Amino acid sequence: VLEKDPFETLDQEGVGELVRLAVERGRATRPKIELGICGEHGGDPQSIEFFEKVGLKYVSCSPMRVMIARLAAAQAALKLKKSSPVPGA
Repeated sequence: VLEKDPFETLDQEGVGELVRLAVERGRATRPKIELGICGEHGGDPQSIEFFEKVGLKYVSCSPMRVMIARLAAAQAALKLKKSSPVPGA
C-alpha cells in the first residue's frame, strides 16, 4: 500500500528511479539538455525536492499550485546547496 497518492506525489523509488535514469542518460548524450516536469507532480513539494536532486531544471504546474511550487523549488535549491560540499573549502 502506498503512503501517498501517486497521482500527486512522485513514487521516488519506482517512477523516480526511471526519471533519474532518464536524466542521467539524457545528459550523457546531450550535456546541456533542458529537462523538466509538468503536471500535478510539478506542484508537489516532495516531488519538487526530488526533481531538484536529480537535476531537472524546471517544473510546470496548474495555476493554483504556482506559489507552492515556487516556494518548494527555492527551499529545495537551498537545501541542496547546503548539503553540497563547498569547492575549495
